[in-house]
Parts: sequence; structure tokens; C-alpha cells
Amino acid sequence: MIRVEDVTKQYGKQRAVDALSFQVAPGEILGLIGPNGAGKTTTIRMLCGVVRPDAGQIKVAGLDVQERGDDVRSRIGVLTETAELYSNLSGLDNLRFFAELYGVDDLGRPEELIDEFGLSAHKDKKAGAYSTGMKKRLGLARALLPSPPLLLLDEPTSGLDPAGIAMVLEEIERLNSQKGVTVVLCSHVLHQLETVCQRYVIIDRGRAVAQGTLPKLADMCPGPTVVEVETDYAPEGATYGSVPAKRLPAGRIQFTVSGRDEVPGLIRRLSQDAEVYSVELKGRDLQSVYFRLLEGAGNE
Repeated sequence: MIRVEDVTKQYGKQRAVDALSFQVAPGEILGLIGPNGAGKTTTIRMLCGVVRPDAGQIKVAGLDVQERGDDVRSRIGVLTETAELYSNLSGLDNLRFFAELYGVDDLGRPEELIDEFGLSAHKDKKAGAYSTGMKKRLGLARALLPSPPLLLLDEPTSGLDPAGIAMVLEEIERLNSQKGVTVVLCSHVLHQLETVCQRYVIIDRGRAVAQGTLPKLADMCPGPTVVEVETDYAPEGATYGSVPAKRLPAGRIQFTVSGRDEVPGLIRRLSQDAEVYSVELKGRDLQSVYFRLLEGAGNE
């Protein structure tokens, strides 16, 4: 769906994106993550043809963004960090206006999305009077008006309460699983991305630090693997193979092994003596992996 090849963008002396390359497969949810100033927003703007790269090539659905910009944009729904809305129009009239602009034939689509995003009670209120969360929901509804096959979402959950966050993430998953929509998702709230993204590209200073699935990224991180187990058996000084167990509160024990490959055998040995209720590999969550990779690349 997306192919970015050696793309560079410079603003004066500042290189915002530096020889960046990555791909997004059709039907994939990709997390594009990195610190402030890493080049994420510039990359999103180049993907939809709003900003022209100084070097490299971007293709969306096989179309060159610079040569076929209008055709590319007709296939993309975009939500930036600040939802672009007309503050003097009501929520419903905003969607009606953009529906006409996008050439949406289904006249009931604006009302359908207003209801879907929980804005029916506020549809006649001017968008300028909406809360930050309501504007974000209306902006996402606007992006979905033409039922695009590709969504580019920049901080789609910022300003939302927990219920709003859950609704947006569920909508992203639904669009992906039921309609095959491809999604590129930028966010600083990494634990939210972990629930929906299938693969990640970590960028900093405009360059790709690492990319892959979360297990692949975790395997790139050097160091031992810490395993935390909830069990009903945790005697002081117990060992399994040559691995000592460290007792923790609330019926948990911890092991430190050289790598993930040792974990299945360790748990099999433990389960011969005890009931095992849960197993957690510490430090393999997205946030931990993200910081370790940035630090390993010398970007912290």
C-alpha cells in the first residue's frame, strides 16, 4: 500500500527526514513512533502530498504521490493532531460540507458518522464550541467520510477521556479487521499503540532506528530476559535447572535467563512442581523496547 524509498526533507538547515525508507502492506496497522521532532508529522504530510520531498520517492497504492497527488489523496483519510474543522459550522454541517467536497454520494453518511462517534446530541452545536475530545472525534469522522482504504492518523487519541480513547482504538481495529483499511498511526502513548499495531517503524532525527513487529524489535535489544511468574509455589532458594528463583510479593517469582528461548523449558520444569497462573516477560513491552533501541542507537 505504501512504499517510502530514501526520502529526505530539509527545512533550511534542519533536516526533518533523512533518507527514510519503509513499507506498509495492504491491510496493515503500522505504528510510526519517535520523539518530538523525529520527523513523523513531516512524513505524514509527504505521504498525502501536502509536502514535497527533496529526494527519494513515495508511492501509495502504486501511485507516485508527486505525479498523481489528487488520485492518491482520494484514497486517504487524514487526521492531524489538531482536527481541521470550520468552527463557525455545526458538527453535522462540517461533515456535510466535507462530504460534498470529497464527492461522497451517500447523503446519509454524515449523520451516520455523527451517531457512530457519539456526537448526535451535539450535531447542531458549532464545532468551535466543541471540547478537544469532541473535535478529535469529529475530525476522525471527517477522515472516514469517503470510506478511504488508507488512514493516516497523527495523535488520534490526544485530548480524549478513557472512554473516547477506547472508542477510537476499537474503531481503528474494526475498520482494519472488517474492511481491510490500512492504517499508519502516530502517537506518543505507546501502550495504546501496542493494543492495535501489527508492526512499527521507530524514527529519530529523521532516520529509521528500527522497524518490525514487537517481538522482532524486542529481540534486537541486548541483555538478559527477566521472567515474572505468578504461582502457588515459591520456596526460598529454589532453582530450576541452573536458574535461581527470586521471590516477589503476592505469590510471584522472578527468573533471569540469557534469552527468550530458555523460557519454555523453564516454565515446563516449574509446572511440574507448581500451578502456573501467568507468565510475563519483563522489558518486552513497546515502551521498554522503544527506549532501549533509542538508547542503543545513541539517540537518548
